[in-house]
Amino acid sequence: AIVANYSAVFTQGGYGKALVNSLIVSVPTIAVVVLVGAAAAWAFGRSRKVSMQTVFYAIALSMLVPPTLIPTIYLLREIQLDGTILGYVLVMIGTRMGVLVFLATGFVRNMPVDLEAAAEIDGANRLQVFFQIILPLLSPVLFVGGIFILVTVWGDFFFAQFLIPGTATQTLPLSLYSFASSSAQTLRWNFVFAHVTMTGLPLLIAFVLAQRKVIGGLSEGAVKG
Repeated sequence: AIVANYSAVFTQGGYGKALVNSLIVSVPTIAVVVLVGAAAAWAFGRSRKVSMQTVFYAIALSMLVPPTLIPTIYLLREIQLDGTILGYVLVMIGTRMGVLVFLATGFVRNMPVDLEAAAEIDGANRLQVFFQIILPLLSPVLFVGGIFILVTVWGDFFFAQFLIPGTATQTLPLSLYSFASSSAQTLRWNFVFAHVTMTGLPLLIAFVLAQRKVIGGLSEGAVKG
């Protein structure tokens, strides 16, 4: 019976396609947010200009102010990305960037500038300094931030419901919702719970594999704080 429940998730629930879509959304989102967020945090952490600090606080404030849905949909329609995974990925990147920038900027401000200065004296350009010094030093907080973003993007239902409503582009939360609501009159909870388990399984595997780095990043952040 258990095997039949999980088999139904693949055959009737469209789990395979939804899993691929979730990966297509999550992997580029995390990669762009981590890379661009680290570069932005380096700029904000080293600059003392009022304009830069104003931009930083505006980005940090985005964590508290919920993004508006209707202008987002209108903008995606204007650039012809409404209903596409690319448009949804861009929204996820924009709504998750503030968290990582906020976390990483605090780390940058506590990092000594001596290593950067020494590398520049040795002939390294700014790009080399960023990839060879800044990114390795920021790796603990970037890793923790990436895991946090993965959890929020993987489980996002609100934006996905409006931005990628099509069956071919639905992610795992949408697939679970469609699977559960398609037979509301005769809801089979054993199938629903099997789908819930399979939806959360990739996150559980990712956390188990990355547990040491997550705990190390949190511990280092506590020491630096």
